[in-house]
Amino acid sequence: MDAPQTQDLWISSFLEAQAAELGAATNTLLAYGRDLQDFSGWLTRKKLDFARTERDQVEAYLIDCDAEGLSRATRARRLSAIKQLYRFAFEEGWRSDNPAIQIRGPGRQKSLPKTLEVIEVDRLLAAARQTGRNTADRVRNTCLMELLYATGMRVTELVSLPVSAARGDPSMLLILGKGGKERMVPLSPPAREALAAWLTLRDEAEEKAADNGKPRSRFLFPSRGKLGHLTRHRFYLLIKELAVAGGVSPAKVTPHTLRHAFATHLLANGADLRSIQTLLGHADVATTEIYTHVLDERLSELVLDHHPLSKKPRSG
Repeated sequence: MDAPQTQDLWISSFLEAQAAELGAATNTLLAYGRDLQDFSGWLTRKKLDFARTERDQVEAYLIDCDAEGLSRATRARRLSAIKQLYRFAFEEGWRSDNPAIQIRGPGRQKSLPKTLEVIEVDRLLAAARQTGRNTADRVRNTCLMELLYATGMRVTELVSLPVSAARGDPSMLLILGKGGKERMVPLSPPAREALAAWLTLRDEAEEKAADNGKPRSRFLFPSRGKLGHLTRHRFYLLIKELAVAGGVSPAKVTPHTLRHAFATHLLANGADLRSIQTLLGHADVATTEIYTHVLDERLSELVLDHHPLSKKPRSG
């Protein structure tokens, strides 16, 4: 994909993805927007732009922010916004690198991705089977959730899946990721069952629509909207409904927390980081390394439970 030609377009595309993929709050998006506009203005004054910025120029901007007397928290937030913008640009194929990735912030603790416990995912899946106006809705909702948790797909990848990828009871799903990169992800037995059930009802509905002169949809999750498929925003609202129905805090649940749950649950059960990188479609393993906090916790528990020096000394 070609890089957008204006800095405003970079920012608006990034903010749209933050809202849809992560369910970012309005205040968070406003803060990102302000921070990136400030950085954009600084670059413009230096006769630079997002596409040509190098690491030393990002560092020079942060030094200027410090000279202005901005707080550590504000500088850390601005660096975070810049890093995320460039990570997004890298994943979209607009840049071949992230010039800010190795810049250390002013001491702010790195936040770990929010995730869900296995029991919370189970509740969401159970809620999907019970939530919907009719049988077709419930079967579709079940398929959406099973596929998301089984594959760790981004929500954009999920809602825009072509129906051709799901034909023939596949054991592997071909996913078109960011930057036009394809990857194969295995499907769990529950996901395959949910997919087969949804395909049956979907195809019946498409047959009826075709009989009435309407064109057949090429998407697995068709919609009458202009995109032709279920939108990211509609799925975001749906997952919040499922959280309420399943007794899980809606504040914890977004499409992206299920992606995090997929990764953290795999890692906690022994999967290696490179495999998870491949399954998530991360171009750089550094993006995947944030999940190692789960492995750290698991190893700490192993030491505390099994190392002889962690036991209390015998009396006498």
